[in-house]
Amino acid sequence: MSRLITEGGGDGGFHKPGPADFDLPPIWGTDFGTFHAFGQEWVLGVTKPMLQIVIAAVLVFVFFYVASRKRAMVPGKLQYVGEQGYGFVRNSLGRDIIGSADFQRFVPYLFALFFFLLVNNLMGSIPFIQFPTFSRSGLVYALAALSWIIYNWVGIQKHGFVGYFKLQSVPAGVGGPILLLLIPLEFMSNILVRPVTLALRLFANLFAGHLLLILFALGGEYILAHQPIAYAPVGILAWVLFIVVSFLELLIQFLQAYVFVLLTAMYIQGALADEH
Repeated sequence: MSRLITEGGGDGGFHKPGPADFDLPPIWGTDFGTFHAFGQEWVLGVTKPMLQIVIAAVLVFVFFYVASRKRAMVPGKLQYVGEQGYGFVRNSLGRDIIGSADFQRFVPYLFALFFFLLVNNLMGSIPFIQFPTFSRSGLVYALAALSWIIYNWVGIQKHGFVGYFKLQSVPAGVGGPILLLLIPLEFMSNILVRPVTLALRLFANLFAGHLLLILFALGGEYILAHQPIAYAPVGILAWVLFIVVSFLELLIQFLQAYVFVLLTAMYIQGALADEH
């Protein structure tokens, strides 16, 4: 997180939070070497977001494994929670979006994706972790690329390579010279831009939200500890805003997981559809 800078042994001022606060060093201060690429020196090592991804995957697997291991006609509390979570993704993100004819084979992916995203997002609000995993853009682009491969692949499987790209690039019922403009735009929008916007939406919301939390928390602490007493109400207000934004972040963390999976389902549906 952000920190206070001391200049000349005294109070040097508040260090504004920024992107550098998301560049976490390797865990325990160790790394596996460095290499140079793109004009920069890169450190090889295991960072906190990498560890969080593994922890989230294990938590999701263990919870739903335990919840489904001893299934009963009258479910216990754990089984009930697991069934409700599965039913939510299956029905509202699978069947209602993709359609009853094709949705079932995509439910495992949508189900795992939603809860994996949700747990990683909520890590931004869990005490002593307090870092949203997907505030690192590279991790989000990897997930978006996986969804991109899946929905394009199923589209090519159903319509053929040429037929699929024609479906995604040529609007139905449109002809004439206007196609010279629409075809490149449709191709870029449906094939090239989708994974970028899918990733950016998740990354930008988590990045901005965490940045606000850093600002209000450390800004309030700095005002109360290093400024005249007359500024104390401002520091208290900053902490109040920190609490309010923390609760708002819980909603955003859920919504961003939901929207990511919802759009993935919509893209799968569009790839399977017979008309663009």
